Amino acid sequence: MQKIEKYLKERGIKPSIYRIKIFDYLNSNHIHPTADKIYKDLLPELPTISKTTVYNTLNLFVENKIANAIVIEGNEIRYDIENYPHGHFKCLKCNKMIDFKIDYYKKDLEKLGNISIDEVMFYVKGLCENCKDK
Repeated sequence: MQKIEKYLKERGIKPSIYRIKIFDYLNSNHIHPTADKIYKDLLPELPTISKTTVYNTLNLFVENKIANAIVIEGNEIRYDIENYPHGHFKCLKCNKMIDFKIDYYKKDLEKLGNISIDEVMFYVKGLCENCKDK
């Protein structure tokens, strides 16, 4: 927990118990959870946590580039703290999300001209290996 506390402080975020636990959850569960999933999973351990606290903390993490908000379809927002270049595959049947490495070259993006790129998102939808064979 001290590592997480230090990490948050280095990024200008005051480390509360809720922020530490939410970061730890994201770091330990690479399942691209929704805010509701995080809330439900942390509630037994932190009975005083509120959904508002979870949403506000996730928004703070996104604003400070600690986490990424992933919107693949509709209004479902999932969260990810992986910061290496990668894409996301979402199974349309079981809703499982899988990270995969992508190789893109900055030179290719520079062909777009005189622009400023803040982020690159890559999403793929389909059926995962388990659902495809059912």
